[in-house]
Amino acid sequence: MSTRDVPEQVGDLPRIGRPATSALLSADLTTLEQVARWSERDLLALHGVGPRAVRLLQEALAERGLALADEPTR
Repeated sequence: MSTRDVPEQVGDLPRIGRPATSALLSADLTTLEQVARWSERDLLALHGVGPRAVRLLQEALAERGLALADEPTR
């Protein structure tokens, strides 16, 4: 799937850029609750997800009282 075919925003995820959104979709992550089960290390291991995307995800999680997992789960 080309990143041009990826929507700018999916589910309740923040706008983190099409490459990062594509990476999350490829990992079947479409909600913040699902993302919260992953660690920062797990997310950064996905091709297309960088520090900026992780920061935006962490901020969105914090607004909902959620956080990333402490330990890698993959």
